[in-house]
Amino acid sequence: MQETILSICLGIGLAASVGFRIFLPLLAVSIAGHYNIIPLNGDWQWVGGTTALIVLSVATIIEILAYYIPWFDNLLDTIAIPLAAIAGTAVVVSTAANLSPIVTWALAIIAGGGTATTVKSTMGASRLTSTATTGGIANPIIATAETGTATVMSVLSVFLPFIAIIFVIMLFFGLRKVYKKVFIRSS
Repeated sequence: MQETILSICLGIGLAASVGFRIFLPLLAVSIAGHYNIIPLNGDWQWVGGTTALIVLSVATIIEILAYYIPWFDNLLDTIAIPLAAIAGTAVVVSTAANLSPIVTWALAIIAGGGTATTVKSTMGASRLTSTATTGGIANPIIATAETGTATVMSVLSVFLPFIAIIFVIMLFFGLRKVYKKVFIRSS
C-alpha cells in the first residue's frame, strides 16, 4: 500500500512538473528508471532505456532553449497544452505501482493529465500577459523560473514524493492567485 501511495505522489508531482516543461520530467523518469531509482510500470520499462534517455535529453535541451525566444515561447504554449495533458498522463502511468489498469488510467488521465494541463495553461496565460505588458522582455525570466521549478519538482518527486505532493498543493493555491490576478482583473 505504501508503495502505491508513493507511486501516486511521484506521478502527480511529475505531472505538475510537466506543466512547466514537458520533456524535463520525462527525462527525470527516464534517468530514475535507467538507474533503478524508481520502479517503472511493466509496459513502460523502455523509458529507462538508453535510447529513450538520449532522445529525452536532446528534447529537453531543445525545449529549454526554445522558451528563451520571446515570440516562439507563446507559439510553443499553443501546442504544449495538449502535449502536457499527454505527458502528464504518461508520467503517472509509467510510475503507477500495484493498481489495476482501470484505476491506473483513470488516475493518470484525471490527476496526471489534469494537473499538467492546469499548470501549463496558467503558465501560458502568464507568459502571454508578460509578452503583452513587457514586450517579451520578462519572458526569459519566466522561462528560467519555469525550468527551475520543473527541475526542483522533478527531483523532489523522484526522491521525496510526499514533499512533492505538498508542493503541488501549494502550487495550485499559487496558480489560483495568478489566475485570479490575470483573468479577473482583465474582465
